[in-house]
Amino acid sequence: MEKNPQTEANKRWQEKNKERAKYTSARSRARSFIKNSALEEDLEEFMELILERKKSLNEMQNDHANE
Repeated sequence: MEKNPQTEANKRWQEKNKERAKYTSARSRARSFIKNSALEEDLEEFMELILERKKSLNEMQNDHANE
C-alpha cells in the first residue's frame, strides 16, 4: 500500500516539533471539550483557571520587563 505523502510530511514535522505538536494537540482537545461537552460548572471552573493563568502570565511578563 502506498503511503500518503502529506501524512508522511505531517509525521516528520511532528517528530521535529514535538513540543509544538503536544501544545497544539492539547489546545485542540481543550477547545473541543469546551465546545462539545463542558457543563456550566465546568465552564465556571475554567473561567477561574483562565483568570488565574492570565494573572500569572502578566506577573511573569512584568518581572521580565523589570529586569
